[in-house]
Amino acid sequence: AGPGSYTVGTMSERFDCHYCREPLQGKKYVQKEGRHCCVKCFEKICANTCIECKKPIGADSKELHFKNRYWHDSCFRCFKCYTSLVNEPFMLRENNKVWCSNCTATEDAPRCKGCFKPIIAGDQNVEYKKMVWHKDCFTCSQCKQVIGSGSFFPKGDDFYCVSCHEHKFAKTCAKCKNPITSGGLTYQEQPWHSECFICSNCKKQLGGKRFTAVEDQFYCVDCYKECVAKKCAGCKNPITAGFGRGTSVVNYEDESWHDYCFKCTRCARGLANKRFVCHNGKIYCAECPKRL
Repeated sequence: AGPGSYTVGTMSERFDCHYCREPLQGKKYVQKEGRHCCVKCFEKICANTCIECKKPIGADSKELHFKNRYWHDSCFRCFKCYTSLVNEPFMLRENNKVWCSNCTATEDAPRCKGCFKPIIAGDQNVEYKKMVWHKDCFTCSQCKQVIGSGSFFPKGDDFYCVSCHEHKFAKTCAKCKNPITSGGLTYQEQPWHSECFICSNCKKQLGGKRFTAVEDQFYCVDCYKECVAKKCAGCKNPITAGFGRGTSVVNYEDESWHDYCFKCTRCARGLANKRFVCHNGKIYCAECPKRL
């Protein structure tokens, strides 16, 4: 860039200034658009105004121009970092301010949600739902440790590492008291790990299977029959109420019967919820003892 539209020299012929009519012979002058003028009139009337400092660009100054805008060469600096942009790449931005390429890239870069500084090319970053962080700025809201590219759990405007999320939000197993991070089941409004909800005898998991609870202990069907259930005084099989035929139990003097096994020894009449007689350790209806 340069003046281009005028020349500067010392007048050797007899000419007068086009504006003030002062003689120019032997003096420094400026010729612009075919007119000769003194330096004073040039700066007052003809000189371009620097868009940065708003002062005229005198005949002795170096001038730079771009898209009908003019600067002193000393004013042609980056608006952000003040680096001279003479012979350097630049960009003309809002308010006619010139920026160097580095500052332009930084200004246009996305801002870190954590430190609010720009994330420039080459920075490691984390993106989530149109938000972006420097990798080292993406930290757990609870322990403040760097999550970086690791697993995390969002909660509103906060983010938690796996460990903090487990302790702060996860349900606690009724047996082992540790957090339940996935899966699990609920029994009587209490959460359990699947691997903690097991048969007290054989240790098999009971999730999705039939079981019974006895004094805070859980048993699968087979173990309940074998280890816990009372034996019917009639058929000698386990009494497993709720696991098969019959749901009622008849108890009498430390012995138990299925309701369908509690019947008269002589006539086989069912005696559940009916009057009966015990004679020589056997059960009879009210009529049969009279016939013995």
